[in-house]
Amino acid sequence: MHFLVVEDTDDVSEAITERLSRGGHICDRAVSLEDAKHFASASAYDLVVLDINLPDGSGLDFLKWLRQRKDAVPVLVLTARLAVDDKIGALDFGADDYMVKPFDLGELEARVRAIVRRRSGEAGARLSAGNLEFDMATRLATVNGEPLQLTPREQVLLEIFLIHKGRVLEKDELVTRLFGMEADAGPNAIELYVGRLRRKLCGADLEIRTLRGLGYQALSPTSKMVAR
Repeated sequence: MHFLVVEDTDDVSEAITERLSRGGHICDRAVSLEDAKHFASASAYDLVVLDINLPDGSGLDFLKWLRQRKDAVPVLVLTARLAVDDKIGALDFGADDYMVKPFDLGELEARVRAIVRRRSGEAGARLSAGNLEFDMATRLATVNGEPLQLTPREQVLLEIFLIHKGRVLEKDELVTRLFGMEADAGPNAIELYVGRLRRKLCGADLEIRTLRGLGYQALSPTSKMVAR
């Protein structure tokens, strides 16, 4: 998935980015309020990790800016402040969760997974579509309990389709979510990875449809009935 880390302290930003990248996610890094707005205006994100204390303003101003634009991207706020009012303010402005510095990177990663699961409508640690299950923590995908041999990018692509079941995803959006904003990859790379993933999902209750001129749509048995 595609994450934006808004943090001006280099060692903290690098640690977060490295930890999330190890899980197969693509992370863009912004060091200021201005940078964060630039990134958010240019790309869609699956989640934002947002520090409150930025050199050119408060991260809460960025959060308010996002919500005023009707951008519902999940936001995990980081703060060195302990005041209850600050935490309440972050949640009232539309944050999905918050963590107080210093924090454990393992807990941050777990909270990120929990936020993404809640936004996708899944209560447990796994994303599912009929006989297909994907464990967001272990990155293991199974069909009828049998493990699938997926590459890291195929894991991320499957995760994206499961989170956005039923939604039409444009190729350009998938390029950004899978490779990041500065990658040289294009729509042909997405076609290649979707083709590989389809072959490996043979027998799974998830169909990835190609909608000419639009992009791709992943449908499970339940969403197929709704689509009809």
